[in-house]
Amino acid sequence: MMINPVLHRDSLPLFDQIKPEHISPAIESILKEANSLIHSLKEMKAPASWDNFVEPIEIISEKISRAWGQIEHLNAVVNSDHLRKAYNDNLIKLTEFYTNLSQDESLYKKYQSLKDSEVFKSLTSSQKRIIDNVLREFRLGGAELNETDKKRFKVIQEKLAKLSTQFEENILDATNEFSIFVNHLEELAGIPEENIKKALAEAKEDKKEGYKFTLHFPSYLPVMQYADNRALREKLYHAYATRASELASPKFDNTNLIEEILALRFESSQLLGFKHFTEMSLVTKMAKSSEEVITFLMNLANKAKPFALKDMDELKSFAKTLKIETLEAWDIAYVSEKLRQAKYSFSENEVKQYFPEHRVLKGLFKVVETIFNLKIVKSDAPTWHKDVSFYSIKNENDELIGQFYFDLYARNHKRGGAWMDEAISRYKNALGSSHPVAFLTCNFSSPSDNKPALFSHDDVITLFHEFGHGLHHMLTKVDDYSISGIKGVEWDAVELPSQFMENFCWEWDVVKHMTEHVDNKNTLPKSLFDKMIEAKNFQSGMQTLRQIEFSLFDIRLHTEYSDQNKINPLKLLETIRDEIAVVRPPSWNRFPNSFSHIFAGGYAAGYYSYKWAEVLASDAFSLFEEEGILSSHAGQKFKNEVLSKGGSRPAMESFVAFRGREPTVDALLRHSGMT
Repeated sequence: MMINPVLHRDSLPLFDQIKPEHISPAIESILKEANSLIHSLKEMKAPASWDNFVEPIEIISEKISRAWGQIEHLNAVVNSDHLRKAYNDNLIKLTEFYTNLSQDESLYKKYQSLKDSEVFKSLTSSQKRIIDNVLREFRLGGAELNETDKKRFKVIQEKLAKLSTQFEENILDATNEFSIFVNHLEELAGIPEENIKKALAEAKEDKKEGYKFTLHFPSYLPVMQYADNRALREKLYHAYATRASELASPKFDNTNLIEEILALRFESSQLLGFKHFTEMSLVTKMAKSSEEVITFLMNLANKAKPFALKDMDELKSFAKTLKIETLEAWDIAYVSEKLRQAKYSFSENEVKQYFPEHRVLKGLFKVVETIFNLKIVKSDAPTWHKDVSFYSIKNENDELIGQFYFDLYARNHKRGGAWMDEAISRYKNALGSSHPVAFLTCNFSSPSDNKPALFSHDDVITLFHEFGHGLHHMLTKVDDYSISGIKGVEWDAVELPSQFMENFCWEWDVVKHMTEHVDNKNTLPKSLFDKMIEAKNFQSGMQTLRQIEFSLFDIRLHTEYSDQNKINPLKLLETIRDEIAVVRPPSWNRFPNSFSHIFAGGYAAGYYSYKWAEVLASDAFSLFEEEGILSSHAGQKFKNEVLSKGGSRPAMESFVAFRGREPTVDALLRHSGMT
């Protein structure tokens, strides 16, 4: 009998064979195995030990995670009606399984008895950390609740899982639904030729006349940045800013979902004895209170605001030279690009011609190979789409360390944004062992007209960012599944390796090796790079405040919301903008309705992590500035003390072991030009 491809474990996932009809039988089979194991462990008469109790749970957890990870990934990158239905049906089963598990008093008591026993003292530090983490998860999962509250908590968790999925699906469907066709070429003045050609090709594909533009970023952004046609910019901006709201397609409106999600999160935190959802969320983070987070963000906002006001004044003055008397939201990217060109004598599109995909990847790999003493080689694996590539990472002895998939281009039925996820995690246990494998996903423009894919410098930064997450997953040396790679790492420290890697995109010794003009094959001129450096902190005050605005919105929403104080998210956002913003979107902007990081991702009461980790990342990179940008000594130290440790110890301990001290904000302010 053929094994279900979702459950295949002898090699890499069989993405060329998995179909929607395989999903339910696979999940049913693996959950049956898991429930049988848990039943036998609960009936076990012998005292709980690592070998007879914890490790079997670690093994089945890895099995479930590997199977479900494939399905979750396919749902994000090749979404279809059949796949979506199978995904949603089984998400309910998995949520129920994990909720039951986290509330199982018998299992909780066995873990606690192991923690309290003499045997615990003889365990490794990693094993102790896993048991401590599990006990914490039991408490956060409702194991200490009475039966009535347990039932309610379980209902809440299942409902939240469904609502988050629906929130993300509404954004995807709203994005896919919208398109506009422009009939006359003269209406597209200013837009780069390659984007116009793509728009023409997309219209032809739909058997329509003219040029097709959508809300997918490779189509949307060039219009906002370059189109002289202000009405076209406004039309696209309005569609983008009202996605998944009552002002667009009512069937994809996320407004009521936000209210439901907030109410259920608050109720779940109350059941567990927390004041609000933020307090519950911060249990697993470096920051210890909402006050600490808000103080951190406001301090940064106060430092950034004078720079942001200067940025905005300059933008408004320059807009007038373009005959734009009142600067609107749909003008900002356009006027900013014109101002950048005027100040620094180059455009982002000019720079883009020097970053063909093959050279960028070569440059990225050179950095990683040099500082971490590794080799990256192209390999073969079954994939879910013809554009996906696959690579292996080996050490100096040619031993396999990890592998990764690259899915870099935007397309229909693929979730927007960029992310890293785990395909397979590193482990070594009674079942065997495995090296880690990562999914690295972006949404860049694909190749066209016999030309390679061209990346903007922002795309390059995004690629380095996601690869940093990938390195954190792939270079772990932790053999215990639950804390290998990024697992068990505090959420506000997870962005450290990714933001650390971004810094290399601003170093000439790195950039010169990853450029080649698409037409004449020349490398990026040093004079143009110098202009890029001059422009690096262009509007950094405005950009910093924008991130702080989102972070404050998230943390205050989850701190201030209660059943007695049902906050209107839009009003809260306006209040925060009153305090810190220099850019005011129109009143009809519905940003919360597509803020999937906090309503469908893992960043609820944790969006501040990006800024928090940026402090850590800038400070970490400053050691490379001291020792040499491609210093293998600093690289080995970063690999050994940060990347390889996974969640085996607190993130602050890893940082101090690497840097020799606790972090300071100085390097971030210097890198951002705000000193």
